[in-house]
Amino acid sequence: MSKKDTVTFINNRTGVEADFPILDSVYGNSVIDIAKLNKEMSMFSYDPGYVSTASCESAITYLDGEKGELLYRGYPIEQLAAKKDYLDVAYLLWNGELPDASQSKEFKEIIMTHSLMHENMKRFLQGFRYDSHPMAMLVGSVASMAGFYHDKMNIFDPEHRMIIAHRLISKMPTIAAACYKHGKGQPIRYPRNDLSYAGNFLQMMFSTPCSDYEIDPVAEKAIDMLFTLHADHEQNASTSTVRLAGSSGADPFTAIASGIASLWGPSHGGANEAVLVMLEEIGSVSNIDKYVAKAKDKDDPFRLMGFGHRVYKNFDPRARIIKGIADQVLAKYGKDPLMEIAVRLEEIALKDEYFVERKLYPNVDFYSGIIYKALGIPVEMFTPMFAIARTSGWISHWAEMIADPNMKIGRPRQRYIGPKIRDVK
Repeated sequence: MSKKDTVTFINNRTGVEADFPILDSVYGNSVIDIAKLNKEMSMFSYDPGYVSTASCESAITYLDGEKGELLYRGYPIEQLAAKKDYLDVAYLLWNGELPDASQSKEFKEIIMTHSLMHENMKRFLQGFRYDSHPMAMLVGSVASMAGFYHDKMNIFDPEHRMIIAHRLISKMPTIAAACYKHGKGQPIRYPRNDLSYAGNFLQMMFSTPCSDYEIDPVAEKAIDMLFTLHADHEQNASTSTVRLAGSSGADPFTAIASGIASLWGPSHGGANEAVLVMLEEIGSVSNIDKYVAKAKDKDDPFRLMGFGHRVYKNFDPRARIIKGIADQVLAKYGKDPLMEIAVRLEEIALKDEYFVERKLYPNVDFYSGIIYKALGIPVEMFTPMFAIARTSGWISHWAEMIADPNMKIGRPRQRYIGPKIRDVK
C-alpha cells in the first residue's frame, strides 16, 4: 500500500502519527479504514448520528443525495418501478439479480403459498387492547414468530436464511392486516394464494365475511409500486437497527422486529403520517402563505413535513414517481383538497429562495400518505405499510451481514462526559 492510498493522522498533543488505508467505493465517497485507530493512537472517532461513518460494506443499495439517484443492486429505481413488480424487486434485493420468467413464477408461488400465519398467532393478537396502535401489535407479533417458526433457525445455514426470508416477506402483509382487523373488531381474513402480493393485502384489509372486496387494478398497482419504492434505502435508522440487533446472533425475527420499532419513529417511517396531519392543519390553499411564513420563522415550532431529507440534497427520485401515482389514484377516486394543498406547497418549495437555498425538496413521504388516504387506508396503517415493503430490504441486509466472514458484533464507543471517579460516603 503506497502513501497515496493512506490518510495520516497526527496527534499534535503527543506527536503520535499513524497511517490509515483509503478504501475506494464503486460509487460514492471513499472511506478511511480507522478500525485500528484505538490500537494505533489510543483514540476513538466521534461522529454523532453517524453522518460521516460507514458502518458496513454492502452491495445491495446505493443512493446519491446530490444527484437524487437511487439504485437497487445497480438498477435505477425509476426503471424498476416502471417495469417490475414488488416481488421481482424483493427477489433482486435477496439474490442480487432480477429473476427470469421461471424464477419469477417460482418465487411468487413460494411467497403466496406461505402467506398464511400460524393460527395461534391470532390468539397472540387477541391479547392486545382493541385500541392498540397497529405498529405496537406488529412489533410484538413479528418478534413472536421466533416462537412459532423455530424449526429453521440456524442463521449460518444459507438454506435456513432463505426460508426465514420467505416466511417474513410472505407473512408480513398477513400480520399487518390482522393487526388492523383486530383494532376494527372484525374477523381476521385469510390470505388468498390466487391474488397478487398487493391485491392479497388489500383483500385482507377490506373484505369481511359479509362482503367480498373487489380489487381495483388502479389501487393494486399503486400499492405494489409504493412497496417497490419503499423496499430499501441503504443504511437508514431501521436497517442499521436490524444489522446491530442481528450482529449479536439474535434470531432474525427479533432483529426485524427491532427494525420495525425504529421505523415507528416520526422522523422515519411515521413521516408520511405527519405529512397528512400537517396538510389537515393547513386546511386550505388560502392558508398556505401563512404556514410557509411560520415554517421560515426560526422561533416558530411549525415545520413543513415531507420536505428535505437527511441524505438527498436534490429531488428525491421516489417523490417524482409517487406524484405520478397520486395523479392516477386521485383521477380515479376523486380530487382531494389535501392534494391541492400539496401541489401548491410543492410549487412553492421548487421556486421559493428559502427552500431552494436549503435544498428542501419534496421527499417520498410527501405524497404517499395522500395516496393511502385516497385508497381508504387509515392513518394508523401508513407505517405498517412501510414495514411490509421494507421487510425485503431488512432481511437482505441481515443476510448479507450474517454471510460476511468478517462480521463482528456491533459495539459503538462513546465519549464519556460524566463525573470523575468519586467515593461513596
